Amino acid sequence: MAYKITDACVSCGACAENCPVAAISQGDTQYVIDPDTCIGCGACAEICPVGAPVED
Repeated sequence: MAYKITDACVSCGACAENCPVAAISQGDTQYVIDPDTCIGCGACAEICPVGAPVED
């Protein structure tokens, strides 16, 4: 199951740096996850200091 990033995102970039498939990029106001690229590994959720990535 793919992940999505909630409004809790503080745009620190930790998730993007740790995504093994580069599914995360900077959006207009926060980071976003491409659901077609995301493999659902949860690496983003584990590293996020505010818990912004959640299962979609």
